[in-house]
Amino acid sequence: MSKIGIMGCGWLGLPLAESLLKKGHSVKGTTTSEDKREQLLQLGIEAFCITLTESAIIGNIAAFLDGTDILIVNVPPRLRGPKKENYVLKIQRLCEQLPANKTVKVVFVSSTSVYGDVTGEITESTPPRPATESGKQLLEAEKIMLDRAGQRTTIIRFGGLIGPDRHPIKQLAGKTGLKNGDHFVNLIHLTDCIFLIEQIIANHWWGELFNGVFPEHPTKRAFYRAAAIKAGVAPPSYLSKTEDNGKKVISERLYNVKMLRFNTSVLP
Repeated sequence: MSKIGIMGCGWLGLPLAESLLKKGHSVKGTTTSEDKREQLLQLGIEAFCITLTESAIIGNIAAFLDGTDILIVNVPPRLRGPKKENYVLKIQRLCEQLPANKTVKVVFVSSTSVYGDVTGEITESTPPRPATESGKQLLEAEKIMLDRAGQRTTIIRFGGLIGPDRHPIKQLAGKTGLKNGDHFVNLIHLTDCIFLIEQIIANHWWGELFNGVFPEHPTKRAFYRAAAIKAGVAPPSYLSKTEDNGKKVISERLYNVKMLRFNTSVLP
């Protein structure tokens, strides 16, 4: 079994760590708070309090990386609100600390936002055209990670994440005048996020690029109305029909090359 380090034990990283432990792996994890570190320790995770900044890494990053076979980088950009940051510089600081022997394999968690406003069916071979600052910085961070770890790096571009205590309908309930109601949704459940990462590790799928999106793509208008009814909240309302359906992100390499199937529907 592998010694796996998870940089970022949050909404995805923590349940991933617990699942990997159950499968017999040795798991290290990072958090930015001492209270959360104690929680990780109680779960059997070798925990480190580490903070990535644009100029430095605060905490014992050397000890965290020491002996690590596989590093899962699950640190999303924080580009909203008053505490905006340069995510690219943070990833650069992390890459500078990767062991010089170049044996550590990396799973880098990215996002389908790197495809930007491209419309139609999107596969892993579609050239990225990020339109948001988050998408632009994620794409640059992917390149930095590939420059450092090359064919030992696998990138996952997840769609919108849903799961326990996380669903967009909470923010959209009752809102009016929303745009792009006829655009497709591109979502994936937490359970399948964990499943995909574990399959990459188990099957040694290194040097790969995967889109992580469930193959059901209702329109936003239909999806959020159904989700609102199920949640017992007021459905959002969208403006009149749009000219196109936006993008439909396909996990082509997983479905057609690796023959992998996701298990958890995103439909309400």
